[in-house]
Amino acid sequence: MDRASAAGPQRDLKSSANLLNSPHADSPRGPAVLLIDDEVELAAAVASSLERHGFSTNSVGSLTEARGALGAADLILLDLGLPDGDGLTVCGEFAAHAPVIVVSARSDEIDRVVALELGADDYLSKPFSTRELVARCRAVLRRTQRESATTRILDLELDFAAFEVRRDREAIPLTTKELELLFALSRHAGDAIRRTQLALEVWGAELSLVSRTLEVHVSSLRTKLGPAPDGAEYVSTVHGIGYRLHP
Repeated sequence: MDRASAAGPQRDLKSSANLLNSPHADSPRGPAVLLIDDEVELAAAVASSLERHGFSTNSVGSLTEARGALGAADLILLDLGLPDGDGLTVCGEFAAHAPVIVVSARSDEIDRVVALELGADDYLSKPFSTRELVARCRAVLRRTQRESATTRILDLELDFAAFEVRRDREAIPLTTKELELLFALSRHAGDAIRRTQLALEVWGAELSLVSRTLEVHVSSLRTKLGPAPDGAEYVSTVHGIGYRLHP
């Protein structure tokens, strides 16, 4: 059992239904979070906070119980110190059913690295604020839930279901992260998006950890997309803020 507690609820954020493109968006039931933690009071507090922010929750206290509840989960919050095993040993298994955020009092880099390499989508150390937990849940769902529609940006066709971008019906060879970055920008086409927001949405990390990585991916994306029909760049820099995708 990880002995640490989350900070008390912060002010409510708006519902994430539109951002998540969740299959539950039109229903009172929000994205289903399976919370795996054997500390009952902490689990209850986290579940209550998530439900206030539009999620539905199911709390279990062991890996055995969790295996019986995987099928209904859209997202899994996984503690590491559980009575019937170490959560690290099931990261890959559980990630095959739904994205996994490890929520643990273990803050050593080795635990973070191992969890992510084994299949976890994010890692959050206790204690944490409700606001950060909700933001990370939303970011992971945005990265992992692929929309069914396509979107056009000038001469580009963004196909979320096929996870590709096409020009004149030909796919443009982009890496997974370049596609995730472009899709994140496309959700706010024409608007300036902060670098901090892109870091969280695409990498699930603080900007300080991926600032250079973000810059490299933006540069590569510009090169591969080439100029827009009007000669401008598809992705422009908004100084002091971040980036904007050509509307």
